[in-house]
Amino acid sequence: MSLSLILPMSAFALAASISPGPVNLVCLSSGTRYPVSRGLIFVSGATIGFIALFISVGLGLYSLLTLVPAFEALLRWAGVAFLLYLSVKLALDSGHLPERGTDKAPGFGTGALMQWLNPKAWLASASGIGAYTSANDWPQVLLFASVYLPICWLSLACWVYAGAFLRKQVQQPVVLATVNRVLALLLAASCLYLVIA
Repeated sequence: MSLSLILPMSAFALAASISPGPVNLVCLSSGTRYPVSRGLIFVSGATIGFIALFISVGLGLYSLLTLVPAFEALLRWAGVAFLLYLSVKLALDSGHLPERGTDKAPGFGTGALMQWLNPKAWLASASGIGAYTSANDWPQVLLFASVYLPICWLSLACWVYAGAFLRKQVQQPVVLATVNRVLALLLAASCLYLVIA
């Protein structure tokens, strides 16, 4: 496969992965609250979940969804419920950093599930597959997924590291609580896209 296809695929993957969205906000929040290593577990789950979704869309899942509107609606409302649950947890956070092992960071499974309930991930998958692969072309889909995987992981990891940087700069619980409430508001606002789309 020529470099002329891999470069635009990479640019698309970077733009879609690093731009703000629900998963990126959870990565940022995780970086402000937990050790980076715990945030990277969430990043790994979110990356694997996204790649599984991406490949599934490339093999025709998205067209199946459009044929069964009830399933698409169910997926949309499940996404809204999950994002609202995460935003409430963030909003109620006190800003006190958890003592070692006393608070559970979002893990691998949460990251993977969140991508399947994330409208940004569905849109990125559908538009990327549509733009850079032929319908049901398995080698092209796998190539794009293999390009996407490291870019997605590194992009999400940047958000965790940004959160860790923020935590080091601002140690006061009141400031971290404010940051968490702003992130919670942004996460809840992202539900509007699901409701009106």
